[in-house]
Amino acid sequence: MQYPQAIRDRQADYVFMFDRRLAQKLATTITERMIEEHRRKPLGQHSDALERVLNFFRRGGLAGKVGIFQPDPARPVYRLIRFPGVRGGSATIIDGEPATSLAEAHHAAFLQRIADLNAQLAGDEA
Repeated sequence: MQYPQAIRDRQADYVFMFDRRLAQKLATTITERMIEEHRRKPLGQHSDALERVLNFFRRGGLAGKVGIFQPDPARPVYRLIRFPGVRGGSATIIDGEPATSLAEAHHAAFLQRIADLNAQLAGDEA
């Protein structure tokens, strides 16, 4: 049977709109105080506002997400990478200074995710 128009899953549209609204709302809650809280303690229990931002960053697929890579397990040097969108694809190293501790690397990844969020929202407005 031939349909007169393509069938589209509208739930994906609603999920996209929900994620965009949530991203816009959370972006307004990110403050210097929250960033400092994360810098002091990147792992463990955080304030409610920081937990909400971290949960938003953790959800969704792996494509385009930021990860931490330790090129040499014998040395405490960590780099940020961006995961590919396809299985078997290679991750790309994000330019920047390598971190010398895992906590520093977690905070650098957090800052990168904030920059990505702001760039995404700026692209949505354009």
